[in-house]
Amino acid sequence: MISEPRYCFPKPYADFVQRLRVAGGFILLIAFAWLAHPTALSMAVGLPVSALGLLLRGWAAGHLAKDRDLATSGPYSYIRNPLYAGTLITAFGLVLAARNLWLALLFAAVFLLVYLPAVELEEQHLREIFAGYSGYAQHVNRFLPARRYGGPALPFSSALYSRNEEYKAALGWLFAVAWLAWRSGLL
Repeated sequence: MISEPRYCFPKPYADFVQRLRVAGGFILLIAFAWLAHPTALSMAVGLPVSALGLLLRGWAAGHLAKDRDLATSGPYSYIRNPLYAGTLITAFGLVLAARNLWLALLFAAVFLLVYLPAVELEEQHLREIFAGYSGYAQHVNRFLPARRYGGPALPFSSALYSRNEEYKAALGWLFAVAWLAWRSGLL
């Protein structure tokens, strides 16, 4: 018997913050630009971490056919939300590189108050459109890998990567790295 999940955030709140994600992203961008005080050392520590998050996002995008097929291969065979996990890892690495506690607290607050409700909302949507989602969710954790899902192991698709426009995240990351390098005096 598959039990119904319990959600932490009420749907009206999740709907509201879902609409704020883009505006919140711009606020984070401004805060990042203003508050970043990187050094060569902080960049040497943070940028590899953020690059790993970006790679996770890219791997996930190459396995995701949004609203057409339930993604259970690639990173989705280990965690249900590799795009969000990749975003969190990327942001964590950039915050390490930026070397500012206030920026770290702001990013953490946005993840907890905006992204987690968005994850819950998305999971509700997936339960509605994919009959197998509940069973998949019983076997695969949201963010921390525990065991591999036994579905088919489909190959990475560069066409899906492009269709999901994941290259935009890579371009944004390159811009952030250039900004950090400029702020640190390396450029």
